[in-house]
Amino acid sequence: MPTSTNNQATSFRGVRTSKFRHVYGQAMRKERCYENVPITRSAHDSNCCAVNPKFIAVVTETAGGGSFVVIPLEKTGRLDFTTGRVVGHSGPVLDVKWNPFNDNVIASCSEDTTIKIWYIPDNGLNANLKDWLVDLHGHRRRVAYLEWHPTAENILASAGLDHLIIIWNISHGEAVTVIDSHHDVIYSMSFNREGNLLATTCKDKKLRILDPRSGKTVSEGSCHVGSRATKVLYLGDSGQLFTTGFSRNSNREYALWSQQNLNEPLRRETIDSSSGVLFPFYDHDTRMIYVAGKGDGNIRFFEVVSESPWIHYLGQFLSGFPQRGLGFMPKRGCDTSQCEVYRFYKLHITRNICEPISMIVPRKSDSFQADLYPDTVAPTPAMSAEEWISGKNKPPVLLSMRSGLKVTYKPVRLEHVDKKLSLSERNNEKKFAFIAQENIVDYRPLERDQSSGYNEFDSAASSSDEDETEIRKRATRYRSFRCSNKVLEIIMQLEEQAQKNNKSTTLRGNDLKAVKTTSNLGTKFLNSNNNLNTYNFWGTRSASQINLKTQPFSQKKEPLSPRTLKPLVPSFLSTEKDLHKMDTPKSELELRRAYMAQREELKVLKGHLILKDKRIKELEEELRVTRDPLSRDSSEC
Repeated sequence: MPTSTNNQATSFRGVRTSKFRHVYGQAMRKERCYENVPITRSAHDSNCCAVNPKFIAVVTETAGGGSFVVIPLEKTGRLDFTTGRVVGHSGPVLDVKWNPFNDNVIASCSEDTTIKIWYIPDNGLNANLKDWLVDLHGHRRRVAYLEWHPTAENILASAGLDHLIIIWNISHGEAVTVIDSHHDVIYSMSFNREGNLLATTCKDKKLRILDPRSGKTVSEGSCHVGSRATKVLYLGDSGQLFTTGFSRNSNREYALWSQQNLNEPLRRETIDSSSGVLFPFYDHDTRMIYVAGKGDGNIRFFEVVSESPWIHYLGQFLSGFPQRGLGFMPKRGCDTSQCEVYRFYKLHITRNICEPISMIVPRKSDSFQADLYPDTVAPTPAMSAEEWISGKNKPPVLLSMRSGLKVTYKPVRLEHVDKKLSLSERNNEKKFAFIAQENIVDYRPLERDQSSGYNEFDSAASSSDEDETEIRKRATRYRSFRCSNKVLEIIMQLEEQAQKNNKSTTLRGNDLKAVKTTSNLGTKFLNSNNNLNTYNFWGTRSASQINLKTQPFSQKKEPLSPRTLKPLVPSFLSTEKDLHKMDTPKSELELRRAYMAQREELKVLKGHLILKDKRIKELEEELRVTRDPLSRDSSEC
């Protein structure tokens, strides 16, 4: 039966307008991939990979125990077989997650029923890491999944095969809440944007929304009716949940839910009839959902809208190589110059390769695209663990993708008195307060100590034609020089040379400039070292601070020698017990190396002195040539 033209015009709505309609995936070239990575062959349905702007962590296959490898992001190419791993677990590692507020801290869970927190140095691992920061015990069976709190620092959620979800405060190493609302295996969990609700899926085919502080069930409903694993993802602060699972006929499907009503989904759609578990990923800034199946070679992406039909299919990235797992880069680590809105790290099944895949919005301009990059989540906690436990809720801290900080550099320290672990910049208040202190500079002249042996300059003055006041000024400058072994040796050589040339034993001004080193005694670094009593005899203190005690020069102008410098002892090392603080070689090999290093430095300094003298002669010659014509002209006049 033909349809009228008016009906056709009414039913045709045209092409939907969206700036993400033409998003495409681009795999990196081989030289930008990570090869020879021993990826785990475990059948556990986790991503087995975690990424942040500094490192990529991959769960590896081991003969005994459990381990994962951590690779600095810039070290692409073939992985050396001697690369260090994290090997502290006694059972296979099942999941790893980076701390969202510290790029050097990672959490791992294992079949040995423990959760461990690790600190990774900035340059990666040079050897196997066995020492963890925190070891959490509370599950009775293996721990399958981990999830960090999105806004509160040091809050971690773990789900185990003992049907428990435990909320941890890792700074104190203790459990905040134990949730026992599930009666079967937990498949996944996800926090909402503020972290005051936790959604979970379970083998009993129920979708639950829990209060992570009290452990009470806020609401629950029937999810996918298939028997295989289901996954849930909170869609930011929209109040919606996205789930993937299987239908009664074992077809893979997705569904969109409202947290106010879990009895009926807003939309349910069949994807295909494959058997791999589907993993959802959500980008809150673009409101795009990515769906990838374990064992598939493709990644589908959708766009979420605020009205029916709620979800629009955009396209897919196709590949001929199946994936074992996927890690994703936080938005702050994406390349804005390439209009990259998302980045995956694909673990291959058939090859030991981790392949980065960029999701790109095609744009002709290379400038910053403000409509693609709104302010995103910053690596800064909105509140402390104690504030969250007390009942406070705060939205995440945001940063600008145009000029925001993308990588964190935060120290980690363990306060043994309070048994508290400090992981973020909120614990650097003491450091900032110390830096804000005003420098107190002492401009008083140094007093002459008759017992400390500075009379060598007096004896030198009595045997020379120079003014005593000038020599005393020179002595004051000499006391302020930074004292080191190589400087003393140069001084000795210059004095011996002066003796051979029948010159004064006092150092010339040019020679003093050649051996003078900078000494910034007003810096905070030196003050902090002094407060901590960490003395480095030749490195962190000047001659004026050390208060050198040397024998006075004799009237015979005896040059500096090792015999003359024998009683050289700093005042702060007054006892033999403190001599171990001096940085001295501990073996013959170290002594030989130190000697050779000093010898090379002396050669360089001698070369500098020769070049300096040569330059002085050249300048004197130029001055003489310049003066001769002037004198000749004046005589003619």
